[in-house]
Amino acid sequence: MVKNRIKEHRAKYNYSQEVLAKKVGVSRQTVGFIEKNKMLPSIKLALKLAQVFDCSVEELFSLDGDEEEEDE
Repeated sequence: MVKNRIKEHRAKYNYSQEVLAKKVGVSRQTVGFIEKNKMLPSIKLALKLAQVFDCSVEELFSLDGDEEEEDE
């Protein structure tokens, strides 16, 4: 599973879901789904989110260690 820290970064910047959604060009619902791990963002959207928060994609998203790697 992929974990994300979008909600933490939104709080740090004092952005509502709607404000963040407008900044990256998606709906408020999309931001909510990503925060609740109901949806994975595209690579393009992940890069836009990192740009808005002035951080790396790795700071926003990480793999949960409970899942086995498919390559193994």
